[in-house]
Amino acid sequence: MADKVIRLDRQLKYQGTILKIYEDTVIANGHEAHWDYIHHDGAAAVVPVTGDGKILMVRQFRNALDRETLEIPAGKLDAPGEPKIDCAYRELEEETGFRTEDMEYLISVNTTVAFCDEAIDIFVAKNLIPSHQHLDEDEVIEVEAWAVDDLLKLIYEGRITDGKTVAAICAYAVKYR
Repeated sequence: MADKVIRLDRQLKYQGTILKIYEDTVIANGHEAHWDYIHHDGAAAVVPVTGDGKILMVRQFRNALDRETLEIPAGKLDAPGEPKIDCAYRELEEETGFRTEDMEYLISVNTTVAFCDEAIDIFVAKNLIPSHQHLDEDEVIEVEAWAVDDLLKLIYEGRITDGKTVAAICAYAVKYR
């Protein structure tokens, strides 16, 4: 199938804080086409599990959706090539106010494969140690503890729609319950 699509050119159209937007010129099935492509350096996310088995979730406003969302803690890499587990440790403490020395890999997710290369590694954090949040100056995050069954219900009702969170909670439920 790769023979059917040939990239002829890639032009940077916009560079922002967390992404770069390109226009690719391709030959697809013998026809020239222009495709949007978004590059993201990558991210990490965490399923933080409390001693009583609840999951710490973060509630925050998401500008693109113009509403608050309930998500697992996550964030972008500080630099290309940063180990994603280092990012996971940092984001756990920054967003939830807890840290851990017990972090294990769960899954990897490509968030939007049609036009973006963002890849998120998701980890599970256990044996949480109270610390304090280190929010960015423009972040407003509320931390909430949820039972896994209640989170699954919200997913199946369409009330949690964030892809990384849906994938993480479902994978966690299958692997650990």
